[in-house]
Order: sequence, then structure tokens, then C-alpha cells
Amino acid sequence: MNTAVNLFDAHSIISTLGLVGILAIIFMETGLLIGLFFPGDSLLFLAGVGASGAAAKIFDGVQIDITALLIGAPLVAIIGSQTGYFIGAKFGVKLFDRPDGRIFNQKKVKATEKWLNKYGTGKALVLARFIPFVRTLINPMCGIIGMPAKKFFFWNCVGAILWTDGLIIAGYYLGEKLEGSVDKYLLPVVGLIILVSVLPVAVEILREWRTKRHLS
Repeated sequence: MNTAVNLFDAHSIISTLGLVGILAIIFMETGLLIGLFFPGDSLLFLAGVGASGAAAKIFDGVQIDITALLIGAPLVAIIGSQTGYFIGAKFGVKLFDRPDGRIFNQKKVKATEKWLNKYGTGKALVLARFIPFVRTLINPMCGIIGMPAKKFFFWNCVGAILWTDGLIIAGYYLGEKLEGSVDKYLLPVVGLIILVSVLPVAVEILREWRTKRHLS
């Protein structure tokens, strides 16, 4: 039995680490910068499959408890985001004082403020949950720009529940309905989830490129 785990592969995390691994990755992706490239969306969806009747076939006999998953996932996502917010509020100024910082810089502060102003606090924080990189960076950014803690906590909870349980339930439903042939549909569905999640980032990059091109 191969006990090696690839932390950037959702299937490997579930098969090797089970529920503990899922919750740890979700916490790190939402709360710590090292989680920027972890597979949050696909992991949650596949975790739902791992709690369904198709689990044994897909994940080498691993079966995730659906109740623990539906409670634990949003909880660690909330705690993770609160951790990110705290880091931003407490240490953000020092991080952003570095003019050549790749992750933290004033450009990203302005981009976050623009995002929040464009969609409003609630919608922006909820939408950010479904976009890779953004869901990691927006939490410390909100701490840095001084978003009221109570407002952040409320929308953090709403976004965390919708994101985690929404994807988990979708995966669970697929696993239950297509138990006998779920493996045929799994890769296309996961691929579609990844594509949809990175699309907003691609659109923003394209808009920024076009704006720079027109100004030059």
C-alpha cells in the first residue's frame, strides 16, 4: 500500500488522509498563504463523493462521514479565514511595507478595495470563496484595509457555508445517483469545476491587460 500523499491532488488527500486531511487543507487554503495552490474546490466536491455510496470504489475503500464533513468543513473554513483576517490586521502593514513583495503589495490592497466596492462587502466575500487565490488573499486584505470585524465574521460564515457545503452536497449527490458509473463522469465534472472557478481570474487578467494596452 502506497502511503505517500500529494497535497496538491484532491484524490490523493482523500485516499491517504481522509477527513483529517480534507479539513487541514481547507484550513490552510483559507487561512495561510501556503495554501494558495491547494485544490479547495475539487477537494470539497470529491470529499462529497467520498461520503457517498461510490466512495469505496473511487477512494480505495475510504468512506468519509457525511455529517462530520458537512459540519467540519465550513467550521475550518471560517476559522481559517478568521486567521487570515487576524494576520492581515495584526501584521499586514509590515508585510505591505515591502515595495517588491510578490504576494503582498499596495497594488493588491487597491485591487481588494476595488473588488469590495464593486460588489459590496457581502457579495464580494461570498464570491471570493469560489475563486482560487482570491479566497486565500482576500482575508488578510480585509484585515489590512480595516474592515469591521463583526461584518467580516458574518459574511465569512455565510460564504464558508455556501462554498463548502454546496460543493460537498453536489459531490455527494453525484456519487449517490451515479454510484455504479461515477468514475466515468468524475474527471469531466472536476475539470468543469476547476475551469469555472479560474474563469473569473482569467477574465480579470484579460481586462487588466486590455486596459494597459489602451493606455500605452
